[in-house]
Amino acid sequence: MNTIKQLIDKYCPDGVEYKKLGEIADCYSGATPNTKTKEYWENGNIPWMSSGEVNHAIVYATEKKITKLGFDSCSTKMVPANTVVVALAGQGKTRGTVALTKIPLCTNQSLCSIVLKGALDSSFLFHYLRGQYDKLRRISSGDGTRGGLNLKMINSFEVPVPPLPIQREIVRILDSFTSLEAELEAELEAELKARRKQYEYYRDQLLSFKHLSGGGKNEVEWKTLGEVGTFKRGKYFQKSDMQDEGIPCIHYGQIYTYYNTYTDKTIKFVSKEVASKSTLIRPQSIIITLTSENIEDVCKPVAWIGNEDVAISGHSVGLETDMDPKYITYYLESSHFFKEKRKKARGAKVIEIKPEELAKIAIPIPPLSTQRRIVSILDRFESLVNDISTGLPAEIAARHQQYEYYRDQLLSFKRKS
Repeated sequence: MNTIKQLIDKYCPDGVEYKKLGEIADCYSGATPNTKTKEYWENGNIPWMSSGEVNHAIVYATEKKITKLGFDSCSTKMVPANTVVVALAGQGKTRGTVALTKIPLCTNQSLCSIVLKGALDSSFLFHYLRGQYDKLRRISSGDGTRGGLNLKMINSFEVPVPPLPIQREIVRILDSFTSLEAELEAELEAELKARRKQYEYYRDQLLSFKHLSGGGKNEVEWKTLGEVGTFKRGKYFQKSDMQDEGIPCIHYGQIYTYYNTYTDKTIKFVSKEVASKSTLIRPQSIIITLTSENIEDVCKPVAWIGNEDVAISGHSVGLETDMDPKYITYYLESSHFFKEKRKKARGAKVIEIKPEELAKIAIPIPPLSTQRRIVSILDRFESLVNDISTGLPAEIAARHQQYEYYRDQLLSFKRKS
C-alpha cells in the first residue's frame, strides 16, 4: 500500500483521470451459431464462450468449440487473449460478472468483449470491474433477474486510468493475493465438493423407494404431485415491487441464488396492495421455479416454513400440501426426480416445465414418521454443506471478502478535476 501511495504522489498527485470505456477500448458482443446445425458444432476447433463461463473469472479454455462454418454463419467475433469479458445477461448472479480470457476466443451474444487500445492494462481493468459488480447490476436495463446490460452502457461506463506503473503495481499485489487465495480455495472447494457428493449420495439413498406391490422392503405408495397437493401459479409482482417491509414474498430469481432447501424468512417483502393482486401461498408449502437457462435449475424448490402467507412471482408455482414440505423439497432435489423432470422439460435456450406437466410427476409417499426421519437426517447434512454462515462455505466467503477489501482499497482513486 505504501508503494502505491509513493507512485501516486510521483505520477498523479492531483488525482487520476477517468475515461469512458468506449474511448479506450473496442467493445463487441458475440453471437451463437444455430445449435440445430451439426456442421456448426461437431469437431469444432474455435473456442466459443457462453455467458455462464464468466463465473470461472480466468478463462483458460471453453466448454464448447465451433467450426469455421459456424463462425462464418453468425456475427460472433474473435477477440485476443487478455480480453476482459462482461456478462450482459444471465440468470441469477451472472449479469455483471467479469472474466479475463487467456486464449483467443469468440463469445455468445450475452457477453461483451472489451479489447483495450493501450491506455489500460487488461488485468487492471479486470480487477477494477470486478469491484464494480453492484454498479453494473444497477445500471442494467429491464426488470428482475432477467434485466440486461448492453453495449451502449458498457461504452459509457467510466473507469480510472492511472499511469501504467501504478496499474502494474496494483495488478502485482492483487494477483499475488488472489494466487494464494486460489490455492486455499481450491483445497476448500475440493473438500466441499467431496462433502456435497457424499451428501447427494446419502440423500438419494434415503429417498430410494420401490412402488408398492407386495409389501417388500422400501415399497411405498406413489402419487403424482398433483395428487398430493394443490398447485397455485405465481403472478403479478416484479422485482421492482419488492421492499424492505410488508408481506413476505419470494421472487423466482431469488430461489436460484439466495435460498437453500427451506426458509422461514424472506429477503424482501411487498405491499398489501401488491400482495392482493399476487398469488399467496400458505405456510408449510413449496415454491418451485418453472424456467431457467440450465436444466439443473428448472424446478428448483424452496420449502416455505414461515408463519404467514407468502407472495410468489411469475415463473414459479406454489404447492400447498399436507405432507412434510421439506421431504418433498429434498425429493425434488434428488437424482430420481431429475430424471423425470428432464422428460417433461421443453426448450433450448430457455428451458421450461409447465405446471400441468409438473403435476404429472409421481413421487414416493412413505409414512409421515419416515418423511420426518429423512428430513431430520438431511437437515444436518444441509446445514454442513450449504449454510454460508458455518463450515467450509464460510471460509471460502471469508477469503473472497479479504480479496475484495484489498481490491477496493487499492482501486479507490481521487478523480482529477
